[in-house]
Amino acid sequence: MSEPIRPWSCPFCPLLCDGFGVSHAQPDGALTLVDSDCPRARAALARFGAASASPRAAGRACTLDEAVDSAARQLAASRQPLFGGLGTDVAGARALYGLACATGAISDPAQGRGLTMGLRALQDRGVFNTTLAEVKTRADLVVFFGGAPAPRLPEFARRVGLAPDDERIVVIAESGDPFTAAARLAALVEGRAVDGAPAELQALAARLLAARYAVLVYEPGRLPAQGELIVEALQRVVATLNRKTRAASLALGGGDGAATVNQVFAWLSGLPLRSRAGPHGLEHEPLRFDAQRLLDDGGVDLLLWIASFGTEAAPPATALPTIVLGHPATATDRAGVFIPVATPGIGSAGHLFRTDGVVMIPLHAVRPEPLPTVAEVLQRLLAALQALKTEQAA
Repeated sequence: MSEPIRPWSCPFCPLLCDGFGVSHAQPDGALTLVDSDCPRARAALARFGAASASPRAAGRACTLDEAVDSAARQLAASRQPLFGGLGTDVAGARALYGLACATGAISDPAQGRGLTMGLRALQDRGVFNTTLAEVKTRADLVVFFGGAPAPRLPEFARRVGLAPDDERIVVIAESGDPFTAAARLAALVEGRAVDGAPAELQALAARLLAARYAVLVYEPGRLPAQGELIVEALQRVVATLNRKTRAASLALGGGDGAATVNQVFAWLSGLPLRSRAGPHGLEHEPLRFDAQRLLDDGGVDLLLWIASFGTEAAPPATALPTIVLGHPATATDRAGVFIPVATPGIGSAGHLFRTDGVVMIPLHAVRPEPLPTVAEVLQRLLAALQALKTEQAA
């Protein structure tokens, strides 16, 4: 039996925990988690067996060259493609940006709604953010707005040094109206009288004002529609506290490559996702360029879906021509072209940005695979597309 690989950086949630180990000594080729019982990581690793899928086009197995050629021809015929999912790493995001510019594509990740809520609050009012390390070493009060993140991010409490019964934790439960709760809390911290404010909320406001370093933790992807208003109210709380003490927020999101692709697009173009390099130059439309809205309204005519980290982020049901670059276990019934790709941190090396946005974590392959990376496929797609355009112009 081979020794587990340690340390290993887990790419399957936005925390990118880098203190685990992974073993691939199972007879069926499955990978198992070592040094942690994180259910999310265990479930994701269980999907990597010895079998490897092959590319498919028009419902039949084919070579990678044939799949790339078919995908390039579909892209060449598209007047307005949509790039969705965006489950890839830094190298994949860089290649994706080049292809998006060449095709005038609109790009929106699978977690676009939550990502955009935080971005709109940043654009409208500004934000005070902190890091996992700051929470662990400095926070004396941690407020979970909308419920504790444990079900979705099982390792969060451990990463920031919080015990389950830690007296520093306050949870604002999921029940009730989150808009009212956030607005009341902001007003109470500002010292204004609030009729009907629950005693628990008044006590929390007093604790926030007395804290040396308070952190408000929330998950943008779990907020309701118009959740950016909640984020802005929480940022009002933080801004008010920072006049006399120290406070910050921590948004837990950006998994499946969303935060990474957003960072890459921002540094390459100056604009975040939900943008397009189109006939009028660079356009950023956070509402109009919502992927689901575009699909529902018939605003696009082709979908390129990228999901290299797992099978949960499946492409939406659509009658449009669909190209999928995905995990080998991805169901292919929705794809006209399917190309299985390597997963960063499993079958290939790569880099991802952590949820707090300040640390880029290197990923190392634990079991190198013959599958191409997303970056390699996209680079081949761009070359094939350019060759087609040259051929058509001749």
